[in-house]
Amino acid sequence: MTSPATSSKRRPAARAAGLSFRVRPRAAAVVLAGLAALALLMALNIGRGDFPIGVADVVRTLLGDPEHRFVVMELRLPRALTGALVGAALGLAGALTQTISRNPLAGPDTLGISAGASVVVVGLIVATGSAAGGAGGALAAVGIPLAALAGGLAGGAAVYLLAWRHGLDGHRLILVGIGVSGVAANVKWWLLTLGDVNDAGRAMAWITGSLNARGWEHVRPVALVLAVLVPLTLAGAFTLGALRLGDDPARALGLRVDRDRSLLILAAITMASIATASAGPVEFVGLAAPQIALRLAGTGQPPLTGSLVAGAVLTVGADLIARTAFGGVELPVGVVTAVLGAPFLLYLLIRSRRKATT
Repeated sequence: MTSPATSSKRRPAARAAGLSFRVRPRAAAVVLAGLAALALLMALNIGRGDFPIGVADVVRTLLGDPEHRFVVMELRLPRALTGALVGAALGLAGALTQTISRNPLAGPDTLGISAGASVVVVGLIVATGSAAGGAGGALAAVGIPLAALAGGLAGGAAVYLLAWRHGLDGHRLILVGIGVSGVAANVKWWLLTLGDVNDAGRAMAWITGSLNARGWEHVRPVALVLAVLVPLTLAGAFTLGALRLGDDPARALGLRVDRDRSLLILAAITMASIATASAGPVEFVGLAAPQIALRLAGTGQPPLTGSLVAGAVLTVGADLIARTAFGGVELPVGVVTAVLGAPFLLYLLIRSRRKATT
């Protein structure tokens, strides 16, 4: 029998305002290291451009030095912040969907969320002749985020309802999600044929997932959604842990399984949709970030905070690669994340198949 002293050493806990929660030193160290890496990558990214700025000068400007204020604060910081917030939203959304479905292949890309958002946004761009990063202002700041949210909700709801059979099976959810994403992709390409060449070109630039020309109007929607949903999601960590055990054990613990699962999926859809509205469909971040965080933290399920930080690091790092690795050619961030994420998806598929056969 384990003594209380030994138990407390194994499972360190913290208490605040009458609440107790477990503290995992390794998971906390991963989050801190990720935040440090994110700060460094953002400083490097902000310093890149036709007018190079050193990391030390970037930090001084952020602390109030006026020398490079316009370049840093108005031109480059919004892009870096958009990338970090979009990656954080996708990483957290992926952690939620993978935990709820109990499947590492679940994510905004494979569950029809990003595809649904893309269809509605492309339709709006083609119909109005305005792009997400255009100078239209009002449409870009309000219409596109709302359109992406509506499309993401429609795509996610379609997958959820079609996959429901007296419960939610992770493999069926993935298969239905891939099917819905395929249909949405074809609808998206069909919509592109309806617009003129200029509108189709602007929509194509958005479809690839790009942080180019991002301003504060792209930062605010994602920041607002994360400010509301991240605390609520972290508060639901116990619910996620119970849902991972299965529906019957979760009900035995007193949870309203269908309601709680639906609310968490709604939060994931909202974050992924708004992220897609701000930067386009940045592929594989929502799939890879939770799995990377899980392996680094050594937890039984994707850690929420770790996945959030890992998503931000992946997106900002991919944007830095896209801007610097090919000389004067700047690639969309979505191209880099797709190139890096596709092999990781194959690894997860092979690993899942080996587990199924053993």
